[in-house]
Amino acid sequence: MIVNYIYMRYAVEVANSGSINKAAEILHTAQPNLSRAIKELEMDLGMEIFKRSAKGMTLTPEGEEFVRYAKRIIEQMNDVERMFKDRKEHTLRFSLCAPRASYISTAFVKFTKRIGDVSAEIFYKETNSSQTLKNILSQDYNLGIIRYAANYDKYYKEFLSEKRLRCELISEFTYVLAMSQNSPLLKYPEIRMEHLKNYFEIAHSDLYVPSLPSDVVMHDELSSEIKRRIFVFERGSQLEALAENPDTFMWVSPISDATLDRYGLVQRKCSGNTKLYKDMLIYRSDYHLTKLDSAFVTELCDSKRKYIDGFGY
Repeated sequence: MIVNYIYMRYAVEVANSGSINKAAEILHTAQPNLSRAIKELEMDLGMEIFKRSAKGMTLTPEGEEFVRYAKRIIEQMNDVERMFKDRKEHTLRFSLCAPRASYISTAFVKFTKRIGDVSAEIFYKETNSSQTLKNILSQDYNLGIIRYAANYDKYYKEFLSEKRLRCELISEFTYVLAMSQNSPLLKYPEIRMEHLKNYFEIAHSDLYVPSLPSDVVMHDELSSEIKRRIFVFERGSQLEALAENPDTFMWVSPISDATLDRYGLVQRKCSGNTKLYKDMLIYRSDYHLTKLDSAFVTELCDSKRKYIDGFGY
């Protein structure tokens, strides 16, 4: 048997008031609804809580015992509500959806070191631009970073404007090649596009552009010259695959030296690759950046200058 918590509170208020009418006024509910709730509670319990008379409502012996326990439960529930309300009011919250990019994750890690001993809840999710937009619009996350090819700029800008999302340019870059330190591709003094056709490309298959069919985007983003691909959605697994299989490569935004060393990878430019990409910070137009948000953006800009601008295109 499960006792309705709302009905329990109703019963306690009726016991305190000694009247359905007075209790209904205090509870801001209709008298017939309150009477029905008390009757349903008594039916669920299989006992009579109140004796009804012209003078009002009085507790039965069983009712007195029930109300005594009910008051304890209600007080405990009030304590729980106060505890979590107080914690929520004093807990700082930061939430970010971002592409699977080394310079962003590096900025995030440095940002977490700056938080100190304040009470905080931090959420970081690596995902694609489509899911990032959904998470920002649903208010599950406050900040997002979306990545797209510059030739899709108008599609994204129109979508962001329509959805009343603010956007700020974080970085512009061309992809470089990431590969194992043992990759046969390193034998070439200058890696060109035609050198890649016999190797596995580690790639995403969750490409997205607003208002464009997915097959059009896939055709534009994935070269038809590459016949061997491994689609991996999680960045750690992507890096592991690159490290362990020398016959793989991946297009990436420049990776930090620490990450390259950790996984035994190298990164190289590819001759003939000139396609420009953008990383854009987005958030809802009615959202105001917090101190935590600003602290992260500071680290992000610093990481961008060090690893994107510092790569030397």
